[in-house]
Amino acid sequence: MQLPEDPYILLSVLNMKLRDFYPSLDALCEDLQVDRTALERRMANAGFAYDPERNAFV
Repeated sequence: MQLPEDPYILLSVLNMKLRDFYPSLDALCEDLQVDRTALERRMANAGFAYDPERNAFV
């Protein structure tokens, strides 16, 4: 899957997928074949961090 370039659209897509389809960021990254470290870095650059308690980027 091609992830959106815009960080706010990406935030929305990731949080929807985490909420509806994946129990963790690891599961999402494995299924979508996305590098978790790179994804977290990309989101951090936009001011967001993964919260495992919420299973969402905040």
